[in-house]
Amino acid sequence: MTTKALSASTHWIGGEAVAGTTGLIDVVNPATGEVVSQVPSGTAADVDRAVAAATAAFPGWAATDPAERAAVVGRISEGLRNRLEEIATTITSEMGAPITLSRQGQAALPIMVAATFAGLAAGFDWTQEIGNSLVVREPIGVVGAITPWNFPLQQIVSKAAPALLAGNTVVLKPSEIAPLTAGILAEVAAEAGLPAGVFNVVHGTGPVVGEAIAAHPGVDMVSFTGSTRAGRRVSAVASETVKRVALELGGKSANVILDDADLAQAVQQGVAFAFSNGGQVCGGWPRMLVPASLHDEIVELAVAAAAEYTVGDPADEATRVGPMASEAQRERVDGYIRRGVADGATLAFGGPGKPDGFHEGAYVRPTIFTHVAPDAVIAQEEIFGPVLTIIPYVDDDQAVEIANSTMYGLTGAVFGGEDRALSIARRLRTGQVDVNGGQWNPLAPFGGYKQSGNGREFGRYGLEEFLETKSIQR
Repeated sequence: MTTKALSASTHWIGGEAVAGTTGLIDVVNPATGEVVSQVPSGTAADVDRAVAAATAAFPGWAATDPAERAAVVGRISEGLRNRLEEIATTITSEMGAPITLSRQGQAALPIMVAATFAGLAAGFDWTQEIGNSLVVREPIGVVGAITPWNFPLQQIVSKAAPALLAGNTVVLKPSEIAPLTAGILAEVAAEAGLPAGVFNVVHGTGPVVGEAIAAHPGVDMVSFTGSTRAGRRVSAVASETVKRVALELGGKSANVILDDADLAQAVQQGVAFAFSNGGQVCGGWPRMLVPASLHDEIVELAVAAAAEYTVGDPADEATRVGPMASEAQRERVDGYIRRGVADGATLAFGGPGKPDGFHEGAYVRPTIFTHVAPDAVIAQEEIFGPVLTIIPYVDDDQAVEIANSTMYGLTGAVFGGEDRALSIARRLRTGQVDVNGGQWNPLAPFGGYKQSGNGREFGRYGLEEFLETKSIQR
């Protein structure tokens, strides 16, 4: 990993780079422990200033024709494309995603998402005639966006692109762990012709800046992605001003493998979705539910697949699993691995402690547990690391019961005969299900049931989250 420090960031308020006044937060490369940059430790006063800028910019941006707003969002997509390699290396440096994943997912996905939203405007029903009523879709106002560190730019663009297209202005708090691409986006947006004050960035911590955004009377909506615990707090604080709240929270999704599935495909994709981004994916599949009669065969396949996930320096093109995003996250994941061992789950691959040869950095061992009880801690709580639990079941009904047994309901998968797998998918209490490796669709809605949150992202559904509905009778 390079030792060259990245450029220090600033807030972005009212179309200008603004220095902080109360100290700096280190941005740490989790592979080395090296400080690669710093961002301001924002305050409630910084949020006040950003909200004031967003409020002043709102009337003009809201009145801009949707086609022009779409054109700006499209130019933002192109601007990000022009800086793809810079974005990828920045994310690898700040949160440890392997460089190949940073290029193909971390940097490429937000480019696709912004372009997809830009393409929606022309066919969207901004107004509709219903009898003697004119139904009008209007922007909500000032949107507060609070985003996580695991897919830093993707999560920002998934909120900012539809919010801007809808005619809102935005005040963003990116994660202080991985904040640097927010500054790149602010530069790109300004170059794309976004007026000053329409998109603002305030760096800082959740308890200070996040709470100030959620509580601010000038913020009309909060869109939050992060842990369920933090989402509860955002919702509670925002309720004091009765603002709209959209939450995309944790997950503990199940990959249900049926006895008529293509086992090689199901296991290979299942391990990939458990270990991708070091398992730091809210929509990953950390639980693999398997027929009891095929348990041992599937474990053998899973261990063989896991052996292909090379742990290493995230800047190395051959690395498939980098460090956790921070030392605190490494300690958390390692604690869950130790808990699984203590609770009696069978360790088939990996285990506690750092991989051999990795004395520095926030590294953990990709791990597989087998014969895991459905109600075990490691099968119920979100670990957010490369830890796969393999859970046996006796029939389809029990598979569905186990899949639905956590407090989460974000994503899931079913592998098996098409009709049977689709029937199982319909019974899963989760917001998105892949059947036999169905390809991700940026126009399809994404969001959770139960304590995985509410609201939907992407496509028409994601745009509608940021719109008010008015009816005019005549």
